[in-house]
Amino acid sequence: MRGVEPSINTRNTSMYAFNSNLLRLLRLVDSVPWPKPPRRRGRPYVYPFVVLLKCFVVMVWQRIDSNRGLHAFLTMDKPYPRVVCEACGLSQRMPSRRTLDRRLKAMPPMLKASIRIMAKILCVHGLVDPLIMAMDSSLLAAKGPVWHKSSMERGEAPCPGIDTDARWGKSGTKGWVFGYKASLASSTMPIVAPLSADLTTANVPDNLVYPDLTEDLPGDIGFMATDTGCDDGDLRALSMARGWVLVTPVKRCENTPPERLILADFYESEAGQAIYGLRGVTVEPLIGQIKDVFGLDPLPVRGFKRVSALYLLCVLAYQLALCLNHLESRPPRDIKHLLTT
Repeated sequence: MRGVEPSINTRNTSMYAFNSNLLRLLRLVDSVPWPKPPRRRGRPYVYPFVVLLKCFVVMVWQRIDSNRGLHAFLTMDKPYPRVVCEACGLSQRMPSRRTLDRRLKAMPPMLKASIRIMAKILCVHGLVDPLIMAMDSSLLAAKGPVWHKSSMERGEAPCPGIDTDARWGKSGTKGWVFGYKASLASSTMPIVAPLSADLTTANVPDNLVYPDLTEDLPGDIGFMATDTGCDDGDLRALSMARGWVLVTPVKRCENTPPERLILADFYESEAGQAIYGLRGVTVEPLIGQIKDVFGLDPLPVRGFKRVSALYLLCVLAYQLALCLNHLESRPPRDIKHLLTT
């Protein structure tokens, strides 16, 4: 994909008997130049990536909380599910529940690449300007009972239903949370849109997520506003090497070295405060909107791979909804309207 700007083919975006937003969204999926799956050893997949992607977009769009529920919906002998199956490319054959479960857990690497392709499309269509970007993270409570640290250290699960992949993390607003951490990098203008996403267990600090989250971002980035968790010299050097300035809160102390005083001067300046202030009105409410729209807190699934795939699918569906609204001349972030009509 390097050297080629992806764009959307807008022909035939609503050629279905049912004129629902979901069907138009699935048609939009067909027009995006998705990344090619890496070559793998063994038997080739029966269902292409795009077919399964559309199935899982249906799952998050309809807020179906399991592959069993998705399979039940797709096999329902009613007109609308049959049309949805045809839109997904399943008119001839239907994947089993185990196939859906296996392919969902293998989705995260391809979903991360797909989110970056959609980010480039949003830039090409002028929906976002990546000059000033912002990064944030939010803890998601795991499904089921919590796993106390004492039992975790002994390797004992005292009751059924515990998500043994989840870990404890501390949030400034929620306190201690047993679950996962959803990280997001977004634009700040002209609209707020997710451009990169990742998911880790709740105990992983932001400074370890930052290098992968900000890799291969689209456009010419000038500034990246983040929280104090990314106030790290190595990350500042990495940001400069990638072409932008990392903006984080910097405190002055009695023995603050001169190079840190320069950073503090910029953060306290009018420009620094304006750039960092965008973070509180862009990426922070964006994560909250994605969690609210798709019902991610508490999580409806267990296991790191399933949770990762679900979160990345929600971010990708949000990007697709932004594009659909743009193509149909609606307010780009009017996502709840799409889900209810």
